[in-house]
Amino acid sequence: MTDRPKICIDRILPRDMMRLQTVARIAGGPVRAIAPIGKTWMNGSTLRVRFMGGTVAEQDKVRQQAGWWAQVANIKFDFNNAPDADIRIAFDPSDGAWSYIGTDCSAIPLNAPTMNLGFLDGGTPAHEFGHAIGLAHEHQNPAGGIQWNEQVVIREMAKSPNFWDEQKTRHNILDKYRADQLKGTAFDPESIMLYFFPDSWTLNGIGTMQNDILSRMDKEFIAGARMYPKAGVPVSAATELKINARLRTQAAIGMVGEEDLFRFTAKVDGRYLIDTRGPTDVVMKVFGPNSETTLIAEDDDSGIGTNARIVTDLIAGDYFVQVRHYNRANGMGNYSVKVRKI
Repeated sequence: MTDRPKICIDRILPRDMMRLQTVARIAGGPVRAIAPIGKTWMNGSTLRVRFMGGTVAEQDKVRQQAGWWAQVANIKFDFNNAPDADIRIAFDPSDGAWSYIGTDCSAIPLNAPTMNLGFLDGGTPAHEFGHAIGLAHEHQNPAGGIQWNEQVVIREMAKSPNFWDEQKTRHNILDKYRADQLKGTAFDPESIMLYFFPDSWTLNGIGTMQNDILSRMDKEFIAGARMYPKAGVPVSAATELKINARLRTQAAIGMVGEEDLFRFTAKVDGRYLIDTRGPTDVVMKVFGPNSETTLIAEDDDSGIGTNARIVTDLIAGDYFVQVRHYNRANGMGNYSVKVRKI
């Protein structure tokens, strides 16, 4: 018997290929889960899920463990097998376990899976759904306490059941996120987003345990203000924006981690401009049409100064605009937003 763990692959889009770096270990501090900035769905979203295979028993296990997140977070899953589902799950045993992270799923062709469950050991489905709603690997936390014996890890991951080369091992295990790329910074040794690693893989002989259920901190973080709080503003309460309004809509990021939500109705097909103004460095996303999960466009600094500006062709329908501060750690400030048909 081998004690080598099965590890899921961190699927990332080309624009994020440089987001990882090797950093020094930081000890101490409160425990907390981590999530890459800009990958969360709108709070209160219902994500549609399609199975691209799997037995009845496998699908039932997936539904059950996805429900662990829905029980505590303000997010729901609708297993309706829609062709344009937000999360599409394959069960290819030759492709391991992996998922794209959060809203990155929206950029994947509809005929391709956004998640694969090549094995369903323990809490694997819940782990992968953690990725699908925006969570990262806990062992890649820059504040993590794991002191890797890198040569041992590289050697062991090259063997069964993973057969990874050094580059894949570094990307999925050894390299860390930068602190400025994450919501939450400290390490949770009980997180379901942390895999089991043997003591022999570390320099100090302290490995990690097998975590098959959501930890207390997983639940607190996913239901917290920076992720999917049940007390947060629901999609139905989004602020209405009038197209070509005479005055700009004034708004503010009044709390750290706040995400403001607006909606507007495009009555005719055409080209629209959505932009922010003001001294606050914001990031903006547009979802639709008639969908709170289909990401159309996002922007950071294309507007004046550090403001966001999106010009895009839209068909008639309802759209959502999500605005947050670029600095999720301590950013707050005033801004205005406007939608114009051009």
